[in-house]
Amino acid sequence: MTMHDTKNVAELAAKIKDVRFPMFTWQDAHGHLLSQPMTKEHVDDDGGIWFFTSTMTSLWDCIAHRPQVNLAFADPDDSLFVSVSGTAERVVDRERIRAMWNTGAQAWFPAGPDDEHAVLVRVDPHSAEYWDSNDSKMVRLFAMAKAAVTGTTPDMDSEHRTLKL
Repeated sequence: MTMHDTKNVAELAAKIKDVRFPMFTWQDAHGHLLSQPMTKEHVDDDGGIWFFTSTMTSLWDCIAHRPQVNLAFADPDDSLFVSVSGTAERVVDRERIRAMWNTGAQAWFPAGPDDEHAVLVRVDPHSAEYWDSNDSKMVRLFAMAKAAVTGTTPDMDSEHRTLKL
């Protein structure tokens, strides 16, 4: 487990707190990028982002050989977008699986937390980049409409930052 900047970990955790379903991107055996939506289960104190998966998936197989991944979180209604680069780790720990078990996991693994195919993936983030607007949706729409009419760029109260973790 890597030691991370606690301030940046806390900022990342706060940004992605309300976004449950990021797109999880990894590389297959040929180096092609694949993405799928995943359910974020937990962000630990070290910034690790946890997911349930199955040993029967290509994600599980591929991250064993190519662990570099990306998570893309989006809340378009709030104009928040976060990209997290990190290293995926395969975790088979029945105690941890039982501790994290929930009704969502139960839906995918009806045999329960002792299902041999129910496993975890922990993403250890290296860096994150986010774009976050402080303006309301109406203010953003007005700014874009005004920019389109006047031939300028939108004037919005937004923040773009890269976090080194």
